[in-house]
Amino acid sequence: MTDDRQRPLPIRDVAERAGFSEQQIAPYGRYKAKVDHRLQDGKMQREGRTVLVTAITPTPAGEGKTVTTIGLSMALNRIGKRAIATIRQPSMGPVFGVKGGGAGGGKSQAVPMDELNLHLTGDFHAVAAANNLLAAALDTSILLDNPLEVDPERVTWRRVVDMNDRALRAIRVGLGGPKNGVPRDSAFDITPASEVMSVLGLARDRTDLRERLGKIVVGENVRGEVVCAEDLEVAGAMAAVMKDAIDPTLMQTSEGTPLLVHTGPFANISYGNSSVISDRVAATVADYVVTEAGFGADMGAEKFFNIKCRFSGLRPDAAVLVATVRALKNHSGRFEVKAGRPLPPEMLSEDLDALAAGASNLEAQIANVLRHGVPVVVAVNRFPTDTDREIALVKEKALAAGATACVESRLFEEGSAGGEELARAVVSAVEGGAVDFRFLYDLDQPIEDKITALATEIYGAGSVRFEPAARDAMRRFEDNGYGELPICVAKTQYSLSHDAAAKGRPTGFEFPIREVRLLAGAGFLVPLAGDIMTMPGLGRKPAYKGIELQPDGTITGLF
Repeated sequence: MTDDRQRPLPIRDVAERAGFSEQQIAPYGRYKAKVDHRLQDGKMQREGRTVLVTAITPTPAGEGKTVTTIGLSMALNRIGKRAIATIRQPSMGPVFGVKGGGAGGGKSQAVPMDELNLHLTGDFHAVAAANNLLAAALDTSILLDNPLEVDPERVTWRRVVDMNDRALRAIRVGLGGPKNGVPRDSAFDITPASEVMSVLGLARDRTDLRERLGKIVVGENVRGEVVCAEDLEVAGAMAAVMKDAIDPTLMQTSEGTPLLVHTGPFANISYGNSSVISDRVAATVADYVVTEAGFGADMGAEKFFNIKCRFSGLRPDAAVLVATVRALKNHSGRFEVKAGRPLPPEMLSEDLDALAAGASNLEAQIANVLRHGVPVVVAVNRFPTDTDREIALVKEKALAAGATACVESRLFEEGSAGGEELARAVVSAVEGGAVDFRFLYDLDQPIEDKITALATEIYGAGSVRFEPAARDAMRRFEDNGYGELPICVAKTQYSLSHDAAAKGRPTGFEFPIREVRLLAGAGFLVPLAGDIMTMPGLGRKPAYKGIELQPDGTITGLF
């Protein structure tokens, strides 16, 4: 870590750089502050100058998407453009699990990284508290005379905790006697999977937040009618718990440029983007808002286009798709790569055949962005083992697939100086005016048709198999007026398909939908494809084993 990153600027100086007045921020210590969400009601600098950073399908080798998001905002500032990045807050589950910290890296990261990765301003805790307040209210209502006639076997609401804890994937609550509740099977989810997190991320203001919380469906009564948080008279208290969580957090990059952090939904089980509010607040003071979508373009980017853009009113002007030579080689399926283990030595040698085979994934993800009418700039994060011929092949494949440009990125090693070419390519794409943004599907289409469009046009499936439970749920949702909601597919992030082992660009497969869930407060439907879990587990070598607190208060081992 360089000296510059060890001594971040006082947060008031960062706020001044961003264009926020002292009255518009509430400092949390020296280096972070809450920004009043009501600033989004001001005039945007220019409607639509939003740059989405996405990627190829992720691999254990890593692609550097957060590095690119943060570094690109720095590089845009370097070439004279007023830019702010908006990113999600990392979940502590992955921080202590395999992934480690989620603050970027090298000379393109959010600082202080320990504060970002551990608690930040407490928003995750507010989400968990509101979620679990609703769970407690529901179980208490069932125990004490059950005035809403809730069927305990039809309760869908779960408790959450922001840790990877496989022991909580299936539990039984209400044990220990008649005063402790009505026994029933339940489970915990990780906090980013909570519908409350999605509600916070997609809400426009406190009024919208309160209304969405009230619409959350927690189960059904004995007549099969939905029971909502509003019925339990708890939504107002939930909103009160989240009063300050609605304000995004101002931090800074390793070069002292402003950065907004807000919410943290995962892209494999939720909508996978930072909040609507953070993008809109940034757009009031910046010419360019650089925002990151989770996982590959088939996941976070697709949900950015078809879910977040519907609620934010903002439209993307360009997308940056991040790739690496080593990750593309992994997509050839010729190497065995496991998280936390060194890469196979042969993967670090020039292999144009494997690279060409794995580039099929790059081509598919470029097509997924172009399908929404958004120009694509491919950023190749260069590693010392990459050869010039390999980089040239990636550029050739990217341009042939329709990318506006394909440039090398050295943001990790050099900071903003290593991203000037990328920044200029993005500006060229934005100012070229080639955007014809469009949604993949119309909201008034039948639920089955919307899911089929995603499976066949984005994932590459040949057909979709709906299990009986999924068909029954879709029919009920359409009968009850929920049919016109957007779709948020929950599937593996490690493949375009539902099968994590299917690398590259699988096609023609049958895409299985085993169930469909309603998130009425968040405002979308969640079809579950294959074996997807909402509570991760820890492995044999979790990241927490390398994390330590030093006597002077310094935290080591976060990466």
